Amino acid sequence: MTRTVTPDARVGEEISTDGAARGTEAAREGEQFSGPLPPERFNMARYCLEAAVRDHPDKLALVVLGGEPGTAVSERWTFRELDIAVRRLAGGLTEAGVCRGMRIALMLGNRSSFALTFFALLSCGAVAVPLSDQLSAQEIRRYLAEASVEGACYANDVFMPAERPRLTLDEATIRQHALHGPLRAPQDTHRDDPAFLIFTSGTGGRAKPVLHAHRSAWGRRPMYADWYGISAADRVLHAGAFNWTYTLGTGLTDPWANGATAIVSTRPRSGAEWPALIRESDATLFAAVPGVYRQILERAPEGPIAVGALRHALSAGEKMPDGIAHAWQARTGTRIYEAFGMSEISTFISASPARAAVAGSIGRAQTGRAIAVLDPETGFRVATGEVGRLAVHRSDPGLMLEPDRAGSATSDDAWFITGDLVAVDADGNVTHHGRADDLITAGGYRISPLEVERALGGCPGVEELAVAAVMLRDGLAILVAFVVAAESDDPRQALHDFAASTLAGYKRPRGYVLLDALPRTANGKLRRAALAGCYRAEDDLFSPTS
Repeated sequence: MTRTVTPDARVGEEISTDGAARGTEAAREGEQFSGPLPPERFNMARYCLEAAVRDHPDKLALVVLGGEPGTAVSERWTFRELDIAVRRLAGGLTEAGVCRGMRIALMLGNRSSFALTFFALLSCGAVAVPLSDQLSAQEIRRYLAEASVEGACYANDVFMPAERPRLTLDEATIRQHALHGPLRAPQDTHRDDPAFLIFTSGTGGRAKPVLHAHRSAWGRRPMYADWYGISAADRVLHAGAFNWTYTLGTGLTDPWANGATAIVSTRPRSGAEWPALIRESDATLFAAVPGVYRQILERAPEGPIAVGALRHALSAGEKMPDGIAHAWQARTGTRIYEAFGMSEISTFISASPARAAVAGSIGRAQTGRAIAVLDPETGFRVATGEVGRLAVHRSDPGLMLEPDRAGSATSDDAWFITGDLVAVDADGNVTHHGRADDLITAGGYRISPLEVERALGGCPGVEELAVAAVMLRDGLAILVAFVVAAESDDPRQALHDFAASTLAGYKRPRGYVLLDALPRTANGKLRRAALAGCYRAEDDLFSPTS
């Protein structure tokens, strides 16, 4: 069952200043992760491949789309072929000097060689460090240093610094090992052994390393029913890059753990091409960030959008605007199911085909998860429906390995406290109110930007909208809305009037600035901190002059 901490005899339990709850006895009595826990000896590569190889070895595990739309599939891998290639590559990597615990960077793009190498490293007991193939030379040097990387597997079109790690393997060598390396069975790893390290998307201004254990794959099990509705019959296409937990999990780990087919596109991708890729690949599930759905709707010809065999779509990474979700359903005849999560645990709150979200909600805690809502000032638990800091219980197997807390899922500290503000109603529906560090102070009031954005998102003529505080001078900050118009007409006057009828006076933007696009990270997340830099008084409307 889902565990959501609500007010009862334990209201007022205090958390320590470092975010660790002190009421651990109450947590042990039933407020911790209630799903089945992974076996103590657990290897992520074995978990994802073993059952599928045993049950349907000749079923397609991986399909790679290459070349231009309409061309033939460039690669097909059955589960048997995939398993053999991963085992041979694990043997070849071991002979090349890769050993247990060694951190190996992966700069291989969205190719099959990435998938093979990632799982071969996990099979070896090494730690995979996926990096974007779009990083600058300066970023690569910094990431390699911060992750304490000892080796790298890279494609020839990816920059490798002169001061490269001591062990390097190019893509051609990797493929030779996958064909001819000695077969090697997966290592007998512990569930808390480190498996992979991911860098966050950097919405806070600087990407941070997050280390996950082998058990993280098991920790994704609550998503199967409570987000995907996935089965072995599915074919899953993901629009993201493999250096992101969203893509690694939804695009590879979860399909294979369920015996489903993962579909990878190596083609240049834009919003206009995704519907064709969905049809051509016979995808039944499509996963992307909200920005990709917006691009699809924007660039497709007017009218219905054909999506072939697609059952439904999945969204994560940031809040899905209601307008985009409604437009997608109207034009494709399929629904988008949203999930909320973070690099530290991936998704743990979601809607699903069996459990749709209520209006304004991001869904409910997935079955087995334990969450709490804590007052950001006092650390006490808040009452039902009140806004507070979202926390997830440390017993959750999907939670990252925290620094200086090996095996954190069994730590005596009860709660991992996120930077997100939420409210949970009596039925467990979660409403997201933004991040604690995103709260805006303007006119002496503390304002949630998501609340304002949700209210104004229903105004006609608005494609996207985000709000931020802009400092006009010392002591004077105003709330400004940054707007992308849906049509050629300027919607700012309509927004000004709409705000007057939907928001309290102190929540109404004092300025409206028209933009061609909102600033976003490479993963498509809104860079809210960059909005203030987009402000130009001459482009503003209704901004105060004093």
